[in-house]
Amino acid sequence: MEDKNNKFAFGKTNYKLMLIGLALIVSGFIIMSLDNAQHGQGFLGLTLSPIIIMAGFVIEFFAIFKKEKS
Repeated sequence: MEDKNNKFAFGKTNYKLMLIGLALIVSGFIIMSLDNAQHGQGFLGLTLSPIIIMAGFVIEFFAIFKKEKS
């Protein structure tokens, strides 16, 4: 009965995971901008922030394809 009234495309867990993924992506870009090396060629710009951004995209992928338990 509850599923018929639900007008959203995703469940509550999906939206939480999407927000976590989005926060990781944004924080990755912020970390990339904090690099003091010329043109972002330091550790933060070349190593740490791309790993964080890719983790955010992986979480977004799983958030979209995760099925809700009925």
